[in-house]
Amino acid sequence: MGKKIPFSPPDITKEEINEVVKVLESGWITSGPRVAQFEEDIKKYCNSNYAVALGNATAGMELILKVFDIKEGDEVITTPYTYAATANIIVHRGIKPTFVDVEKESFLIDIDNIEKAITPRTKAIITVDIAGVPVDYDKVRAMLKKLGREDIILIADSAHSYGASYRGKKVGSQCDFHVFSFHAVKNLTTAEGGAITYNDNNFHGKEDLLHEFKITSLQGQSKDAFSKMKAGAWKYDILTDGFKCNMTDLQAAIGVAQMRRYEDMLEHRRKIFEIYTNALKEKEWAIIPVAKNEIMETSYHLYTLRIKGFEEENRNAVIQSLADMDIATNVHFIPLPMFTLYKNLGYKVEDYPNAYNQYKNEITLPVYSTLSLEDADYLVKELIKAVEKINNK
Repeated sequence: MGKKIPFSPPDITKEEINEVVKVLESGWITSGPRVAQFEEDIKKYCNSNYAVALGNATAGMELILKVFDIKEGDEVITTPYTYAATANIIVHRGIKPTFVDVEKESFLIDIDNIEKAITPRTKAIITVDIAGVPVDYDKVRAMLKKLGREDIILIADSAHSYGASYRGKKVGSQCDFHVFSFHAVKNLTTAEGGAITYNDNNFHGKEDLLHEFKITSLQGQSKDAFSKMKAGAWKYDILTDGFKCNMTDLQAAIGVAQMRRYEDMLEHRRKIFEIYTNALKEKEWAIIPVAKNEIMETSYHLYTLRIKGFEEENRNAVIQSLADMDIATNVHFIPLPMFTLYKNLGYKVEDYPNAYNQYKNEITLPVYSTLSLEDADYLVKELIKAVEKINNK
């Protein structure tokens, strides 16, 4: 048994703990001043005009569909290569998702094939920044402009890409909406949590989109808790059948502290990527993830290694071999048509061959800001041994 290496523990320091204690001592623990501060931090970081902090990213995506009344009879395009949340929110709205396969040899949706999937009923496209790699947002926008379909709402599921860059700017202002996740395993965490960022508060003719998002995230209530708790201010109205997905000040306090350390955390992740890539680049069987190119730099969220020539069985054997040594790895992602829910909705993974080919030989190596560079080096050497043992059989 070697060193124990978990997959993705949160990076929590005394700084986060102190911020949470301050909130607990303040007497105000639900949505309030810390949420407002965290939203300001997010806006500044993402170069966006608006940010709405929420209980989770899933709720953020569904909130957008709800506020723009996208419902049964409408169509929403997304990728089958994502976590279930991206498509589940479409199903919640009474819509069967329109899946467009990923590009060959890529984890990202095939933009040329999005064009073929658009119909007069298409109301939204949800692209997914897998592993923190931004989709080519400008290419999607250019395609919609060419078709005269700029009415389609472009939502980036940017759950993985907080801190990534696209054409020299941080991700968060390129699409109509970006939705980030601050779940426990993400680069920046608030335990659970998420945020929507966007630029146009009158988007699609809305009078005050920020106000509408806030109200709809709080049961459709006309007053937030902060306003309602003022003496004599008990009366309120319910304006819509809203959700309950507001972020608390306890969560935001963790986020505020994490933001102060975030660039250093990203830099450490980048160093782990370098260690893995330097060890693997001479291996002809290693299909190495691209961290940076002429249009983007990843957020270094996941190291999505693929192993040439491997099928599911071989890949699973490598994962088990490392697990036997107490090294945790993962797979991102199981294509949605492979799950019972989506099979029962009529999807077949055979219809998405590129997605299946990405999945069958993918193994995600741990990348997190408390993983020592020494442990990263040890891990990748053990991975190489495990792969080559199977290759030499």
